Amino acid sequence: MPLFEPLDDTQRLTGRLALGVEYDGSAYCGWQRLKHAPSVQAEVEKALGKVAGQPVRVHCSGRTDSGVHATRQVVHFDAPVGRSQKAWVFGTNANLPRDIAIRWVEPVADDFHARFLALARRYRYVILNQPSRPVLERANATWCRDPLDVPAMHRAAQVLVGEHDFSSFRAAGCQSKSAWRHLHFIEVHRHGPLVVVDVQANAFLHHMIRNIVGALVDVGRGERDSDYLADLLAVKDRTLASVTAPGCGLHFVDSIYDACYPLPREPLGPSLLAFLGEWTGERELPDSPLVRFRRGRPVAGDAHHPSLPPGAALPATREPSDQE
Repeated sequence: MPLFEPLDDTQRLTGRLALGVEYDGSAYCGWQRLKHAPSVQAEVEKALGKVAGQPVRVHCSGRTDSGVHATRQVVHFDAPVGRSQKAWVFGTNANLPRDIAIRWVEPVADDFHARFLALARRYRYVILNQPSRPVLERANATWCRDPLDVPAMHRAAQVLVGEHDFSSFRAAGCQSKSAWRHLHFIEVHRHGPLVVVDVQANAFLHHMIRNIVGALVDVGRGERDSDYLADLLAVKDRTLASVTAPGCGLHFVDSIYDACYPLPREPLGPSLLAFLGEWTGERELPDSPLVRFRRGRPVAGDAHHPSLPPGAALPATREPSDQE
């Protein structure tokens, strides 16, 4: 997708539409609509409703927690009226607050579901590792004043790759029925003062990434040894783990679907990391039961997999959503 591809203003789009949503989560209690607090979902639905002239309900690829940001939150909705691509994007943005924006809109097949058909979700956690507190980056990076041993953090994190019980990294209030997740990769890199934890999985538990980052920072500071994350993984006890890293450093940067659902490709965020040059969907997915299942090739699962129990291929709607 070219960065400056013109939006069509002639053809009216109806039926099921997918949107790419970007937001600064600082002022919101997460993506999901709440009765008692502001949410990104409520703002998006209100703005779409003004363009449509009637209520609109959206479904997202993965919920984000309070204070967490997104550069590629994929959502879908069933358009009750026809509007042009330009009208859906510009009209919705005109009715959104400045900390939320629609990046693109595309018609999709009627069976597309942003949540239940996602093959993977990807996040980047950004740490500003310098002695002085951040100013311009204060809302979208976490500050760590102590020197971090990034190679040690990367080595310690590799034990998490694969399918595991992540009980030691889930929040006490996590609502998922299973703590098993398939983590595709986790990388820790330094770019000057920026330390980036880049992680992708089929889905995440509540606070899972932030709890992993909290443990990795302890390793980077030298307070824990390189076996710390392996020990936490084995003990399956959140009370023995490190503190939860702040939400302001976490960014939802990609949601990946099968090629039969051709969504726009765009540079991965956040903008602080634009120099890395990676675009969405560039990495190969692992050959896992969930990926084969979502691509229409069901396989008998195992007792560890949350969506594919022994001897059965359950509907995709049973797969727990991303809850970070």
